[in-house]
Amino acid sequence: MNISFERATPDDAEALVDAQIRAFHYDTVLYPGVEESGPPGYDSVEATLKKICEDEFYKIVVDGQIVGGIILFEREPGHFHLDVLNIVPEYQNYGIGTRAIEFIEQTYPASKWTLDTPAYAIRNQHFYEKFGYVKVGENQEVGGLLLFAYEKRMS
Repeated sequence: MNISFERATPDDAEALVDAQIRAFHYDTVLYPGVEESGPPGYDSVEATLKKICEDEFYKIVVDGQIVGGIILFEREPGHFHLDVLNIVPEYQNYGIGTRAIEFIEQTYPASKWTLDTPAYAIRNQHFYEKFGYVKVGENQEVGGLLLFAYEKRMS
């Protein structure tokens, strides 16, 4: 399996939206009772184009096919926020997420990383915690979704 992380371009927007929809809607399979949803703009080509232009947006490519994405931005000098990390269901559990975390932490030297993940997403919480991310708070998102805030201090 040939995995690469490449800067997303506007030509990638539709494929990235498709991957985001497939990845985030898979939560309904993993967590029965959860409604189909995702982060704001996850299902919009226009919102994705805006993020490609404004944030650090990477496509995750496996054997030439877009299978997910990474969106991050710098909150302040030395503090990066992982906004989105998604992988389509059929490519989950192959170590791609691990490689993605290693890629961003090596590519963007930071003293602190932060991220948010839904309270119901136990699998996500375990994933981030195994890389040293620690739950530091809870936030109620517009629409009522409870998010857990995570942080990792780098040495």
